[in-house]
Amino acid sequence: MRKELKITEGIFPMPVLMVATYNEDGTVNVMNAAWGTMQERDTVALNLTESHKTVKNIKARGGFTVSIADAAHVVEADYFGVVSGNKVSDKLSQAGLTATKAETIDAPVINEFPLCLECKFIEYQSNEYGCGVIGKVIKVTADESVLRDDKLDMSLVNAIAFDPYTHGYYKVTDRVGEAFKDGLKLKK
Repeated sequence: MRKELKITEGIFPMPVLMVATYNEDGTVNVMNAAWGTMQERDTVALNLTESHKTVKNIKARGGFTVSIADAAHVVEADYFGVVSGNKVSDKLSQAGLTATKAETIDAPVINEFPLCLECKFIEYQSNEYGCGVIGKVIKVTADESVLRDDKLDMSLVNAIAFDPYTHGYYKVTDRVGEAFKDGLKLKK
């Protein structure tokens, strides 16, 4: 038997994305955004309201980075979600993390997060179904610690996912199958 649940923000698992920008004074702003996805192979969509400092920064600078939060930095990642950049100007320093300037866009790369997408701002969309930032992925970088034979190994990233039903974070680590292959066993 199935039981009806309260409608909530999303589908589990939701990614824990660290969206980083520069403030007007050059300090780094980082926010935790669980409502984000890839629209196309090279297009990121982030469901963010215009009241976020991050959105203002993205519009002003024309770029942003999206890093995948990892289990080693769950406290810092959560901090970036519970503290507003409109109230705290240098959240990165408060969290004890560091950043370097992205090579292709005017945005910071958070050094401690192992996987980062450098994105060029394309447009801001707002309508009756939601709002958000659309960005074109210009470059993807990964720390060498998460590479195996020069290829990204997601099990080494130790990415975390957000559970909107219980407000928990979970590690996403173990590979359980082969995409576009395992299902072929059922093909007749």
